[in-house]
Amino acid sequence: MGNGTSIGRVRGLGAAHHGPHHWLVQRFTAIGNVVLMSWLLVSLALLGDYSHANVVKWLSQPLSATAMILLIVSLFWHARLGLQVLIEDYVHEAGTKFAVLAALNLATIGGGAFGIFSVAALAFGGNA
Repeated sequence: MGNGTSIGRVRGLGAAHHGPHHWLVQRFTAIGNVVLMSWLLVSLALLGDYSHANVVKWLSQPLSATAMILLIVSLFWHARLGLQVLIEDYVHEAGTKFAVLAALNLATIGGGAFGIFSVAALAFGGNA
């Protein structure tokens, strides 16, 4: 009888006791995606000439390279968080859920690392 109401037991936490953090990070990455994607679209619109040499020159600037790397990290992190919730909601067998979440982690870390190293190769190598 001392458990209180059902809403009182889960208020702010949920069953896993870490729901608010996940929800907040998902929202913060969404805001970061909007800001950084707006920067990317405006920067590309102002670029004018889309030749390889001009894009490499633009991406070789420290501000552009840093913002592009932040965009890559934010996009992959946001995608991982959203897909994690989808998998946790719809995959019910523990072994399958573990395997799919492991594959998701591998894909997002691998894709993000590939994107970051590609930007770094262009920014520092200049001819990749």
